[in-house]
Amino acid sequence: MREKIAVQLYTLREECASDFPATLREISQIGYGGVQFAGFHGHDPKALKDILDETGLKAAGLHVGLDELLERGDQVADEAEVLGTIDIICPGIAEAIRTEGGYKGVRSDLNAISAKLKDRGIRISYHNHAFEFETKVDGKDALSYLLEPVPGNEILAELDVFWLKKAGHDPVAFFEPYGGRMPIVHLKDMTDDEEATFAPIGTGVIDFAPIIEWGETSGVEWYVVEQDSCKTAPMDCVRTSYGNLLSLMEQRAER
Repeated sequence: MREKIAVQLYTLREECASDFPATLREISQIGYGGVQFAGFHGHDPKALKDILDETGLKAAGLHVGLDELLERGDQVADEAEVLGTIDIICPGIAEAIRTEGGYKGVRSDLNAISAKLKDRGIRISYHNHAFEFETKVDGKDALSYLLEPVPGNEILAELDVFWLKKAGHDPVAFFEPYGGRMPIVHLKDMTDDEEATFAPIGTGVIDFAPIIEWGETSGVEWYVVEQDSCKTAPMDCVRTSYGNLLSLMEQRAER
């Protein structure tokens, strides 16, 4: 199962900025099967692909902002192809467009990007936070509007279990409409205290067993560990998350 576990490199942004190749090598040594990119820190994607090939890591998608996708979508697709991934994910949107009209524009823009890149085999997804639940669009929360599983809407889900829980939702219940439409899921835990902040997987209050069960029966291809901020060394956090997540996956496989 390790080949399906990746880490979002935003978690290790300082390490990547300092020494990207060494960081990728350490991630591989921990046991991860892949990495999800959030920028290249000045490195040529071809050089990074050489490190992936050296270590056996795979690319589990690219997080790319909406403005960048609109301005240089073809080049982003080129970078995805170099790195060997078909997934490009919008990681959220600016506060200024978190309005009913703004979300309608985002859905239109992401579908236009998807249509433009579809012939190249590229998939476009959206990664949520909690703020999408603060706005209604056509009578539904903005996240459900963006990801609405209807003909003509090609935006796939990259749902983040922490932010779903932060917004008051049960992650698995929220997943249900997106079977076959969520190739990547984001996993982080939540501390069991008043702060209810980010924690390594298996150290907080989120039950990951049903999340893995849903993923394995609903088309999830990558389980991506992410921790927006860490109270201890980020590499130690992703090491803990990997070990606990792999253990849960192995327990499921043994049943």
